[in-house]
Amino acid sequence: MASKQRFASLALTALKSNITRLDRPFKLNFSITYNCQSRCITCNIWEIRPKNELTIDEIREFTKKNGYFKWITITGGEPFLRSDIVEIARAFKDNCKGLYLMTMPTNSLCNPATVEARLRQILALGIPRVAITLSLDGYRELHDKIRGIPGNFDKVMENCRMIKRLQKEYNNLDFVFGYTMSKFNQGQFDRTFQEVKMIFPEVTYNDFHINLAQVSENYYQNGTLDIRPDGPAAADELSGVLKKRKPSLDPMMVVENAFLKKLIEFAKTGKSPMKCRSLEASVFMDGWGNVYPSIMWNKKVGNIRESGYDLVPILSSQASNEVRKDITEGREPDEWTSCEAYQIITGRIASLL
Repeated sequence: MASKQRFASLALTALKSNITRLDRPFKLNFSITYNCQSRCITCNIWEIRPKNELTIDEIREFTKKNGYFKWITITGGEPFLRSDIVEIARAFKDNCKGLYLMTMPTNSLCNPATVEARLRQILALGIPRVAITLSLDGYRELHDKIRGIPGNFDKVMENCRMIKRLQKEYNNLDFVFGYTMSKFNQGQFDRTFQEVKMIFPEVTYNDFHINLAQVSENYYQNGTLDIRPDGPAAADELSGVLKKRKPSLDPMMVVENAFLKKLIEFAKTGKSPMKCRSLEASVFMDGWGNVYPSIMWNKKVGNIRESGYDLVPILSSQASNEVRKDITEGREPDEWTSCEAYQIITGRIASLL
């Protein structure tokens, strides 16, 4: 019952964010570290050697002063490289009383036994829904080439086996394969799907989440890279995937299918298919506490270390008001990633219920 109530609360808040201006976001995209073992040709995060990232005590203080988040995306870098990831999850669970969903991606390069142990502890916290995304950008040879790590594909499969075991013990665990379509793997999704299906015959197209490769100076650090796929060809490939997905009444699957439909539109036009809700529905914070409207919008609006770990002064700052003016006047960057889009779609779907 508590899980249903928290989902209803999340849906209602998302709906409000599409009708009126919220005084605080309900979703946080939080890069807890930029440490990463991958050597991706689509992203330069791995080139960063981060120092002085937020400590667990600082993160606890932040959650105590900002306990209104209902949806947390913990990302990286590779989030499981932080030995205190369980305590980070615990801090949000303990202080965000309406927390419904926590999502985390992984490159599958950490020790599987360590990931399993930490994931078990996170699941045991009692967060109603925990979703893990296993990054997978191609069939065996292609994935390893894009990720720059020989044997990475097989490690993804190993993590998949581990998660399937855990799903038999915990009913609050979801997972998908996260496929980022770029110029390097365009046209190869079906081959990737078939290779995974040879290992896991039960896999369906619903088990994959697809993003389009995009550039971001404040997150991916890849502003100089030529990585985007051809738009019309990508739209055709995405349309083929959408036709093979099964209908589902699961709330997150409904959101995912709606996201994919709009992603096809984005691939065709290069324009955001829905109005931005940065700083209202969601906000992005990096490992040093720098706050941005989104992972794609390189316009810093503050730092929580300078605001006493409280987002409210940052959200009411002149920099944030300038961002809101940019949104009102249509000057926000064109983007369509799940980190920014899911919460907008959730509000739109909620309005139809």
